[in-house]
Amino acid sequence: MRRLHEASAGIPVDPDVAWPQDLADPEGGTVVCHNDVCPENVVFRAGRAAALIDFDLAAPGRPLWDVDMAARYWVPMLDPESAAALYPAGPDASARLRILAEGYGLTPEDRVALPGMIGRATQVCRAFVARRVADDDPVYLRVLAERGGWQRWGRVQAWLAAHRETFTAALLD
Repeated sequence: MRRLHEASAGIPVDPDVAWPQDLADPEGGTVVCHNDVCPENVVFRAGRAAALIDFDLAAPGRPLWDVDMAARYWVPMLDPESAAALYPAGPDASARLRILAEGYGLTPEDRVALPGMIGRATQVCRAFVARRVADDDPVYLRVLAERGGWQRWGRVQAWLAAHRETFTAALLD
């Protein structure tokens, strides 16, 4: 992801191109962000991430927005109840978020901004799901029901807000 951002930083973003807005950085930006760096969109070779695929949601944004979106999947940024239902136990979210920040090479300023942006990214993702559900998309209807419905989304957002200072402290240690 960092290499994508560095490579795209040297290419001017054409403001007249109609980029997908579904998961795009609400503030825009000057680099191409993938916006959906989930495990299914990463190609691994010998246990290492080798490539990103599926750029259907790519749009100009800030690199930190892409890190936020990736953190939602990879840390994952879920309340403990939701995380336990989806992922095996591992290091806590604060430790995993710090690993992601270090791996990407976030500046101290970006580390301070990251927890708040994750909350905003979660709101953008919730709106994305809500549009799919309103369109009666069978995949999103099924997944929403299987993963705890809108109550889960509310629980995650409340958990993120309640632990924002904890995440910031972990990122700055």
